[in-house]
Amino acid sequence: MTTASSDTVLDEVTDSAPREAPPTTAAGGEARRERWVAIGYLLPALVVFGLFVFWPLAKSILLSVQGTDILGNPSGFVGGAHYTRLFGDPDFLQVLWVTFAFTILTVIPSIAIALLIALLLQSRIRGVRFFRTAFALPFAFSVATASVIFGVLFNPASGVLNGILSHLGVDKVQWLTNPDLALWSVSGATVWMQIGYNLLVLSAGLGALPEDVLEAARLDGASGLRLQRSIIMPLLTPQLFFLVVVGTIHSLQSFGQIKILTVGGPEDRTTTLVYSIYEQAFANNNSNYGYASAQAMVLLVIVLIITALQFGVLERKVFYR
Repeated sequence: MTTASSDTVLDEVTDSAPREAPPTTAAGGEARRERWVAIGYLLPALVVFGLFVFWPLAKSILLSVQGTDILGNPSGFVGGAHYTRLFGDPDFLQVLWVTFAFTILTVIPSIAIALLIALLLQSRIRGVRFFRTAFALPFAFSVATASVIFGVLFNPASGVLNGILSHLGVDKVQWLTNPDLALWSVSGATVWMQIGYNLLVLSAGLGALPEDVLEAARLDGASGLRLQRSIIMPLLTPQLFFLVVVGTIHSLQSFGQIKILTVGGPEDRTTTLVYSIYEQAFANNNSNYGYASAQAMVLLVIVLIITALQFGVLERKVFYR
């Protein structure tokens, strides 16, 4: 009797307990609506990337395995003939050498100089805001404007640099026409152009350093070069790594300053890979788009390999706090 009463009470409690409502389509409809909203936001960016990145990339890959007629129209499939011609051409090997030399001569000095200036500007000196603005000013100049300015500075007859040297009793220097100096001159101009951006990034990184860590280091006796080497530099490694990767890609793709200052000369000593692509495809009424596209694919592979190596090697030394 007691067992039956307990079972009856249990059944009543179970029947009276709120039951979970069956799943409805409201949640599914909300999820679908959110997906369509996300697609709507992404669609403009996808269209832009498709038109200006993915389609040109696909077109370049197709052109690199096709011949072109005198008007630049595809004339037929040639397979890897363009690539075989590239790596068997001593002139192209020189172009690769100039490209790598130009990259080294611009990336490392521009970061090192910007880092030195940023550290100096951290000092509490009078007029520090003026100096920060002055040193960051190159970032405001376009490549064309800065190149024209350096063209005036490097002018062998009336340039400012040769004017200074003449007052010092030094003969005039052919900055842009001497095969041994042209690449150094263009690289120096490029370093000046890149310092402003690098300085802004490093100054922002220095301004974001944790004060408690710096204060603790100072209390432990760290100061001067020891503080900078042991504390500040490790904390700045994310910014330095970013600048190395971005600066390398930027230097590998440099074109404007070479076109304006040296036109790839003298004796092709400043002809980088990007400028060689321009010469094959557009300069002097050339329309060898297949050969130029093969060079563009080589540049793409070089950028991908160098970037992968930088992430594989340098990123291990980056300190993410």
